Amino acid sequence: MKFLADMGISPKTVSFLNSLAHDAVHLKDQGLQRAFDSFILEKALNEGRVLLTHDLDFAELLAASGGKVPSVIIFRLRNMHPDRVNICLNMIIKQHIEALEKGVIISVDEGLIRVRDLPI
Repeated sequence: MKFLADMGISPKTVSFLNSLAHDAVHLKDQGLQRAFDSFILEKALNEGRVLLTHDLDFAELLAASGGKVPSVIIFRLRNMHPDRVNICLNMIIKQHIEALEKGVIISVDEGLIRVRDLPI
Protein backbone atom coordinates (compact mmCIF):
# COMPACT_ATOMS: atom_id res chain seq x y z
CA MET A 1 0.00 0.00 0.00
CA LYS A 2 1.16 3.55 -0.71
CA PHE A 3 1.06 6.40 1.81
CA LEU A 4 1.66 10.14 1.85
CA ALA A 5 2.44 11.68 5.25
CA ASP A 6 1.36 15.25 5.93
CA MET A 7 3.54 17.57 8.01
CA GLY A 8 1.98 16.63 11.37
CA ILE A 9 3.00 13.00 10.92
CA SER A 10 6.48 12.00 12.06
CA PRO A 11 9.06 10.85 9.52
CA LYS A 12 9.50 7.89 11.91
CA THR A 13 6.04 6.73 10.86
CA VAL A 14 7.14 6.86 7.22
CA SER A 15 10.19 4.75 8.10
CA PHE A 16 7.95 2.33 10.01
CA LEU A 17 5.65 1.88 7.00
CA ASN A 18 8.59 1.40 4.65
CA SER A 19 9.99 -1.27 7.00
CA LEU A 20 6.70 -3.14 6.54
CA ALA A 21 7.23 -3.08 2.74
CA HIS A 22 4.76 -0.25 2.13
CA ASP A 23 5.64 2.68 -0.13
CA ALA A 24 5.51 5.73 2.14
CA VAL A 25 6.76 9.27 1.52
CA HIS A 26 6.72 12.44 3.62
CA LEU A 27 5.88 15.89 2.26
CA LYS A 28 8.99 17.37 3.89
CA ASP A 29 11.27 14.93 2.04
CA GLN A 30 9.78 16.17 -1.22
CA GLY A 31 10.16 19.85 -0.33
CA LEU A 32 6.38 20.27 -0.07
CA GLN A 33 6.07 21.36 3.55
CA ARG A 34 4.23 24.54 2.54
CA ALA A 35 1.93 22.99 -0.06
CA PHE A 36 -1.76 23.85 -0.01
CA ASP A 37 -4.14 21.17 1.23
CA SER A 38 -5.83 20.96 -2.17
CA PHE A 39 -2.44 20.25 -3.81
CA ILE A 40 -1.63 17.58 -1.20
CA LEU A 41 -4.97 15.87 -1.73
CA GLU A 42 -4.50 15.94 -5.51
CA LYS A 43 -0.99 14.51 -5.13
CA ALA A 44 -2.30 11.63 -3.01
CA LEU A 45 -5.02 11.00 -5.60
CA ASN A 46 -2.65 11.08 -8.59
CA GLU A 47 -0.11 8.80 -6.89
CA GLY A 48 -2.68 6.38 -5.45
CA ARG A 49 -1.61 7.09 -1.87
CA VAL A 50 -3.50 7.04 1.41
CA LEU A 51 -3.05 10.42 3.08
CA LEU A 52 -1.95 10.40 6.74
CA THR A 53 -2.70 13.62 8.60
CA HIS A 54 -4.04 15.26 11.74
CA ASP A 55 -5.66 18.08 9.74
CA LEU A 56 -9.47 17.96 9.58
CA ASP A 57 -9.51 20.16 6.46
CA PHE A 58 -8.89 17.15 4.22
CA ALA A 59 -12.22 15.57 5.18
CA GLU A 60 -13.96 18.83 4.29
CA LEU A 61 -12.17 19.02 0.93
CA LEU A 62 -13.14 15.44 0.11
CA ALA A 63 -16.74 16.05 1.11
CA ALA A 64 -16.92 19.17 -1.05
CA SER A 65 -15.41 17.40 -4.05
CA GLY A 66 -17.62 14.32 -3.80
CA GLY A 67 -14.50 12.25 -4.46
CA LYS A 68 -14.26 8.51 -3.80
CA VAL A 69 -10.49 8.59 -3.34
CA PRO A 70 -7.92 9.12 -1.96
CA SER A 71 -8.45 7.53 1.41
CA VAL A 72 -7.47 9.68 4.37
CA ILE A 73 -6.50 8.62 7.88
CA ILE A 74 -6.91 11.47 10.36
CA PHE A 75 -5.13 11.08 13.69
CA ARG A 76 -6.72 13.03 16.56
CA LEU A 77 -4.69 11.47 19.36
CA ARG A 78 -3.60 13.48 22.40
CA ASN A 79 -0.30 11.59 22.27
CA MET A 80 1.03 11.74 18.71
CA HIS A 81 4.29 9.99 19.61
CA PRO A 82 5.37 7.94 16.57
CA ASP A 83 5.26 4.64 18.49
CA ARG A 84 1.62 5.26 19.40
CA VAL A 85 0.69 6.37 15.89
CA ASN A 86 2.49 3.36 14.41
CA ILE A 87 0.60 0.89 16.60
CA CYS A 88 -2.73 2.43 15.59
CA LEU A 89 -1.74 2.61 11.94
CA ASN A 90 -0.61 -1.02 11.84
CA MET A 91 -3.93 -2.11 13.33
CA ILE A 92 -5.88 0.03 10.85
CA ILE A 93 -4.02 -1.41 7.87
CA LYS A 94 -4.63 -4.97 9.05
CA GLN A 95 -8.33 -4.43 9.75
CA HIS A 96 -9.31 -2.00 6.99
CA ILE A 97 -7.00 -2.62 4.01
CA GLU A 98 -9.87 -3.32 1.60
CA ALA A 99 -11.73 -0.20 2.69
CA LEU A 100 -8.57 1.90 2.29
CA GLU A 101 -8.22 0.64 -1.27
CA LYS A 102 -11.84 1.56 -2.11
CA GLY A 103 -11.90 5.00 -0.49
CA VAL A 104 -12.63 5.93 3.12
CA ILE A 105 -11.96 8.53 5.74
CA ILE A 106 -10.73 6.94 8.95
CA SER A 107 -10.69 9.06 12.11
CA VAL A 108 -8.51 7.86 14.97
CA ASP A 109 -9.37 9.27 18.40
CA GLU A 110 -8.50 8.00 21.86
CA GLY A 111 -9.95 4.49 21.96
CA LEU A 112 -12.13 4.99 18.88
CA ILE A 113 -11.65 4.37 15.17
CA ARG A 114 -14.41 5.57 12.83
CA VAL A 115 -14.59 4.53 9.18
CA ARG A 116 -16.69 6.52 6.68
CA ASP A 117 -17.03 5.39 3.10
CA LEU A 118 -16.38 7.90 0.33
CA PRO A 119 -17.98 9.84 -1.21
CA ILE A 120 -19.47 11.66 1.73
